[in-house]
Amino acid sequence: MKFRVTFKDPDGPYDCLTDAAKESVASIEGIDKDEREALANARREELKKLTDRWFEYGEYVTIEIDTEAKTATVVER
Repeated sequence: MKFRVTFKDPDGPYDCLTDAAKESVASIEGIDKDEREALANARREELKKLTDRWFEYGEYVTIEIDTEAKTATVVER
């Protein structure tokens, strides 16, 4: 049997993408705080475009559970 569960988390994906983007620019040398922030924002947008494949409106994600295969799969929007 297969069934789907949809989760809504308005802050989780945004916060995680923001944290990942900040971490990715933290070790870059030779740029000031404003440049680092601008680069982090650009990277967050790139990550958001990638994750839009699975997250609807940046906050809904659907997981399909297969009880026979004992698997869980994130469903594309």
